[in-house]
Amino acid sequence: MKFFLDTADVGELREAAASGLVDGVTTNPSLIAKTGRKLGDVVREIVEIVDGPISVETISTDAPGMIKEGLEFVKIHKNIVVKAPLTREGLKATKALASEGAKVNVTLCFSALQALLAAKAGAAYISPFVGRLDDVGQDGMVLIRDICLIYQNYDFNTEVLAASLRHPIHVLEAAKAGAHVGTLPYKVFQQLYDHPLTDIGLAKFLSDWKKVPSA
Repeated sequence: MKFFLDTADVGELREAAASGLVDGVTTNPSLIAKTGRKLGDVVREIVEIVDGPISVETISTDAPGMIKEGLEFVKIHKNIVVKAPLTREGLKATKALASEGAKVNVTLCFSALQALLAAKAGAAYISPFVGRLDDVGQDGMVLIRDICLIYQNYDFNTEVLAASLRHPIHVLEAAKAGAHVGTLPYKVFQQLYDHPLTDIGLAKFLSDWKKVPSA
């Protein structure tokens, strides 16, 4: 399973990337807005930190606008993935951009049938939002399992990018379901390391080592 960091904060991205365990980055307009910086400046810094897919989201709501923005994004760096919403216009743009050789991450997916359409449109990634489904009383992980099964049935190349992962259990269940990628907030990425028994065990080892006579 690949780990993408869901952030536009280059400070926390540098810290996470230093682990060598970050495979890519996803951004969205909300994350970019939080930085108070221009999109292009943020993206150009991100591609210098992580050598992997970097999703940058379009703002237009019509296909021609998304296509225009997407083609501008991919000029920034070879690792840029254009992020488009799962709407009629978004899928039109996905088909057109994919035909131009651009990789597209279709986002805001909330049903397996939407994911099927995205794959047929040539999406490189589909982003089902697990946590947001949980928020409205649905089991978001069922969606991940359904999409993985459909893609396996028809041998689609579209990768399942489990998004809106709120805690480590989401990451675990997405991995068990077969998601190719999990995109994680920095806080959740940090939580993957933690287990109280690891801390207790290490403290015990170090305490015992202090009792060993020095040479």
